[in-house]
Amino acid sequence: MEDSLRKALSEKQAAVDAQGGAVRELKASGAPKDAIDAAVQELNALKLEKASIEKQLQAALTNGNDNALSRDAFRQALVNTLERRLFYIPSFKIYRGVAGLYDYGPPGCAVKSNVLAFWRQHFVLEENMLEVDCPCVTPEIVLKASGHVDKFTDLMVKDEKTGTCYRADHLLKDFCKEKLEKDLTISGEKAAELKHILAVLDDLSAEELGGKIKEYGITAPDTKNPLSAPYPFNLMFQTSIGPSGLSPGYMRPETAQGIFVNFKDLYYYNGNKLPFAAAQIGQAFRNEISPRQGLLRVREFTLAEIEHFVDPDDKSHPKFSEVANLEFLMFPRGEQVSGQSAKRTVLGEAVSKGIVNNETLGYFIGRVYLFLTGLGIDKERLRFRQHLANEMAHYAADCWDAEIECSYGWIECVGIADRSAYDLRAHTDKSGVPLVAHEKFAEPREVEKLIIAPVKKELGLAFKGNQKMVVEALEAMSEKEAMEMKATLESTGELLNHRLEFGRIIYCLYEHSFYTRPSKAGDEQLNVFRFPPLVAPIKCTVFPLVQNQQYEEVAKSIAKSLTAAGISYKIDITAIMDILEGQLKRFVCHCIT
Repeated sequence: MEDSLRKALSEKQAAVDAQGGAVRELKASGAPKDAIDAAVQELNALKLEKASIEKQLQAALTNGNDNALSRDAFRQALVNTLERRLFYIPSFKIYRGVAGLYDYGPPGCAVKSNVLAFWRQHFVLEENMLEVDCPCVTPEIVLKASGHVDKFTDLMVKDEKTGTCYRADHLLKDFCKEKLEKDLTISGEKAAELKHILAVLDDLSAEELGGKIKEYGITAPDTKNPLSAPYPFNLMFQTSIGPSGLSPGYMRPETAQGIFVNFKDLYYYNGNKLPFAAAQIGQAFRNEISPRQGLLRVREFTLAEIEHFVDPDDKSHPKFSEVANLEFLMFPRGEQVSGQSAKRTVLGEAVSKGIVNNETLGYFIGRVYLFLTGLGIDKERLRFRQHLANEMAHYAADCWDAEIECSYGWIECVGIADRSAYDLRAHTDKSGVPLVAHEKFAEPREVEKLIIAPVKKELGLAFKGNQKMVVEALEAMSEKEAMEMKATLESTGELLNHRLEFGRIIYCLYEHSFYTRPSKAGDEQLNVFRFPPLVAPIKCTVFPLVQNQQYEEVAKSIAKSLTAAGISYKIDITAIMDILEGQLKRFVCHCIT
């Protein structure tokens, strides 16, 4: 509707301009008054028609803006409640805080602990995974091998006068959204251009981003000063290991590398057998350029990752039938490219039709769905979106994100990817230690194998600054591509990666559990969290009926029994006085038992 109205408005504006020119020509040529009056009357009619279209377009945009305002009001009420009730607060608040860092208070810690416990039960215990706990400080050589030192970057621009830094893609995104939502004068073609930019924003190079920022005249939001050209900024926190400063390191940006470098020992621990899965929960750190959106984009956060190692020739899963009949919103790349919406799809059908690459990937998609809905995430606001071809790394077979809708839109919370053996191969090449799995055959087999060994010196002379990219492309080639297109990466086993960011899930859970209702007296609105029992910070409350030593002793006895059973509780003696005063006002946290 918006597109058709913009097109109609553009056409009507052209008609107004043409008719205005005709009126001026008639006056200049000394045409009869009747002819001029008729032309002016036609011009006024066109202007009225244009004003009517403008009014319709404004109504369409206002409806969207009203929804945005409603979302903003809801979010503000939620955040105010979360901070007031100490679910979380900005870190170092008495020193005016630091963007992107938050402290969890008592109820927030309880919710997070419950979510972590459920994740460990749902995945580690039920799937018999091998759990590890690796250091946050990581030597540079490890992250050099993984590619993080060279490639873990976002594009940044600076205010040329104040030096304030901004993420380049965020500035372009905000500009495009504001023009689409508020500017009635842009044509349908310009609106389509802005929408296209939003769709391909993640794929724009530094030069393309800089060109658009310059073309649209985008300036620093706070000062309106000119901006520098975009340049890459590495998101890792750098440090040194030991007092000499000779051993550089980084705070890990993810927890997966600790699993990869321990593959050999984990494989041995598992009896030298595939498949097996390793899991890790821990802190990760990313020096975000401009953190925003509360818990959704922070500089320190908790990650849970699973690396499932599987025989590349057999990606079936023995338990796939347990999730095959699940039906939920899926958003394959075909629907995205054609402009369609996510549709409810039976998981088994998605795998059998090849929409999802294999059973093992499909199994973990199903398990993630059960985990998120078990926490209390609204299944109607949860979808699984397949990565577009230009989003995936060249070595990946298939990638899906679990996205949860909240007041900020659709937020990626879990990534599930079939990454082949890229990570193991990278660490094998850098360390010299073969991170491979072996299969014993009943009878000896003689095979020919192509080994790609780039001569880096000659490639450097030929390709200069592009040498590293060429070497990586050669090393990533399959035998099938190099000779009869037979995959060489499959010689070490493939892995499925599952990465879950708890802060984002917990924030979305807060939104999906939050609502307001009038008090019984009707004189105020109460803010309520309707948590499922699984994650509720307080499972029950003990209310002594009256202030009496005898009843207080009974309450203490009940509390002791609850503690022994591992049930979190609260003894509320303040309610007695509130009832006596007729002022029972308290924060409500529902727990259905």
